Amino acid sequence: MSWVTRLGFVAPAASAPSDEAALLARLAEGDAEALALVYRRESGSVYRYALALAGDEAAALDAVQEAFAQLLRGPLGYQAGRGSLGAYLAGMARHQLLNQWRDARRHVSLDEADDEAELFPSSDARLDDAQQQSQLWTAIRRLSWPQREAVVLVDLQERSYEDAAAIAGVSADVLRTRLHRARQRLADLLAVGERP
Repeated sequence: MSWVTRLGFVAPAASAPSDEAALLARLAEGDAEALALVYRRESGSVYRYALALAGDEAAALDAVQEAFAQLLRGPLGYQAGRGSLGAYLAGMARHQLLNQWRDARRHVSLDEADDEAELFPSSDARLDDAQQQSQLWTAIRRLSWPQREAVVLVDLQERSYEDAAAIAGVSADVLRTRLHRARQRLADLLAVGERP
């Protein structure tokens, strides 16, 4: 069983662009039921993305709340040609997490700046084997933010390269490069962890 399978992440459900456009038009008109439909459809995958990226439930919940609040304030800001509605919401959650991360980094001494374990604690409830999960999340936390994000989006959430690139705000080629380097680094980190 691969480490991605052990994490139990599920790819987000796809919805038709015309359906998304209709929901957003209703949302722009103040239809509360439209917001509820969008939330039911997209909140789970946005939350899982934020939780996997941050490793902290409170930070993930704040990011999801802010993403939906931004959507409510400006539903017509979403452009279907740039990716799915789920990708748009995940991108807003990502920006919120980056802001949290930057704020936290400003308050960390230089001695602690390289120790991201304190900024992104892991959640041990995701795997059956707590030891494997701990090793995996320790390795993921040691990745740079761009590499960690690429792994979370593509390997954990099983998003397409195009969708993941739209969320990360980079080209698909840049995302593929980050993902390749992240996978190499993870393999090295996990191999070191397995040695006696």
